[in-house]
Amino acid sequence: MSILDILRGEGPRSPHSIRHNGKRLSDILAAHERFVRGQNGGVRADLAGADLTRANLFKANLAYADLQGANLENANLREAKLASADLSKSYLRSADLRKADCTETTLSGADLTEAQAGGAEFFRADLSQAVLRRTDFGAANFRDANVHGADFEGAILKTAILRETKLDGVDLSRANLSNALLPPGYRTAGAGKN
Repeated sequence: MSILDILRGEGPRSPHSIRHNGKRLSDILAAHERFVRGQNGGVRADLAGADLTRANLFKANLAYADLQGANLENANLREAKLASADLSKSYLRSADLRKADCTETTLSGADLTEAQAGGAEFFRADLSQAVLRRTDFGAANFRDANVHGADFEGAILKTAILRETKLDGVDLSRANLSNALLPPGYRTAGAGKN
């Protein structure tokens, strides 16, 4: 993000300045936090189809939230809690998901092109049919994740954990697999090149 982007109003957007269905995002997140904790007044966040471009959701608790088809392009989701959230068909191009908890998160059909997801947790996540082109997954954990039909072209999977991931029918030949933990006996033409 350059100074020019900020001057043009293209910098990070605060949850206080974003509205969805007439409600401020900060209020939706507060009610969702109460929902996750099982407190009175809690309401599950319904952000399906929301425009959350450049939203600053650093360390936000969005576990179990409905974000189907949401636009999160360039959003800051670093260290966010997204466990069991529904992000199917969401748009996460160039989003920052570093160290995000995506345990059992549904990302089927999502577009994560050029996202930063180093150190993210994708344990038992559904990434089927997701577009993961040129995404940096360095040291990410994909144990038991569903990656069937995902597009990993140009993805960086350095030191990623894929040991217990079903890779049948997944083309990783154009991904960087340097030092990745792969299933025993897994072979791909061009593995480790990039």
